[in-house]
Amino acid sequence: MHRTAEFLRAGQGALSRFHADPRHWQLVALSGLLSLSWLGSDFGSSPQILAAALCGALGVEALGAWWRRRTGRRPKPLQWKSALITAFGVSLLLRADALWIWSAAAAFAIAAKLLLRWNGKQLFNPACSGILAALWVSGGQAWVSAGQWGQTSLVAGYALGMAALTLSSARRLDIALGFLGSFAALAVTRALWLGDPLAIAWHQLSSGSLLIFAFFMVTDPRSTPDSRRGRLLFAAAVAVLASALHWGPNVQAAPLVALAAVGLLTPLLDQHLPGRRFRWTAAERRPLIPHSLEVR
Repeated sequence: MHRTAEFLRAGQGALSRFHADPRHWQLVALSGLLSLSWLGSDFGSSPQILAAALCGALGVEALGAWWRRRTGRRPKPLQWKSALITAFGVSLLLRADALWIWSAAAAFAIAAKLLLRWNGKQLFNPACSGILAALWVSGGQAWVSAGQWGQTSLVAGYALGMAALTLSSARRLDIALGFLGSFAALAVTRALWLGDPLAIAWHQLSSGSLLIFAFFMVTDPRSTPDSRRGRLLFAAAVAVLASALHWGPNVQAAPLVALAAVGLLTPLLDQHLPGRRFRWTAAERRPLIPHSLEVR
């Protein structure tokens, strides 16, 4: 009985430590989605793609950690969890003709995360910035396919369930629902306005790529507003701009372009609608130095 109680306490402690960092659940969910993409689609991700993206992301993250130590700035361990999440996101959403494009996209994403900051907070979602950079500089060798995940209920149910679990500990479910609700309202309104069947709006909303964007990208707590009101405004603005870019000039990767553009408003929203700054772990929630001295 004594050993059983010790075993149960150890298991409970391990689960508590695992749950304390939302990135752990996010990595579990993204790993499952990558497996589904690899096993369920001829055009999906693969271990080679993930390996290339990991090389780029972890390489630049390690370089950044080395530079911080060398210059005597804020001591900070290697942020390998964030690098893995960025590599997973790039591998899931970006399609390309050559492996080096995934590696370069992930490397750019981490570099943008480390360098493009305002008041100690990153300006752009790393995976979003890396994918857009690959689209714009690869000369047509990279693209984002809105239909690569199809409309299978398996992917939708998986993404919804795991994302809800992830975001409940990160406290960012509000921004995901705000984005999906705004996007759904716009899609239904447009269908009614044009006299189209509502099946068209449902088809757009049941896209696996849209769900991955909504639950694993637009919800990034390090590049979105700190307050709930700011996040809801942010989510609505992304949905409106993404809809306008998609239904108007039919811009490729319209949600990603919208997220990057609206991300520039985050400092303004944080200034006028202040909230508590998000930290991944309890240790990060007790900063040793003021935000103004953080690495930029």
